[in-house]
Amino acid sequence: MKCPHCGYEEDKVLESRPSSDKTSVRRRRECLKCSARFTSYERVEERPIMVIKRDGRREPYKREKLLAGIFKACEKRPVSMDSIEDLIDDIEKDLRETSTREIESKMIGKIAMKKLHGLDQVAYVRFASVYRQFQDVSEFVKEVKQLSGVN
Repeated sequence: MKCPHCGYEEDKVLESRPSSDKTSVRRRRECLKCSARFTSYERVEERPIMVIKRDGRREPYKREKLLAGIFKACEKRPVSMDSIEDLIDDIEKDLRETSTREIESKMIGKIAMKKLHGLDQVAYVRFASVYRQFQDVSEFVKEVKQLSGVN
């Protein structure tokens, strides 16, 4: 494993533990050259999931894309990286449990919104604004009123 800090290719594993859904192993590592610590994840390689985009194009599912969107929604919020990783793991578990290998991007968005709603409501509204393509402030207000139970 290459150290993300100095590029050295030798490290030692300090701790290994399974993810909450038991589909990956999280390893804490320490570089033998610079002593920096970092985390790696080991997952079983599965059949690829294809995402059907809004315009009909198909592309392979990329965890990094979903992680970037969730991370952006959670930016400057009291949400840990471990919580975000667990949320992504949960979403991927739901995706794997579907009977098809082709999933519409809107389905991924709906699952992500449902999971974010339980994690952080501000992150939920941020994600919803991009996912639902809010056009003006009234759409934000409507979403926040629904969240707070005000009609």
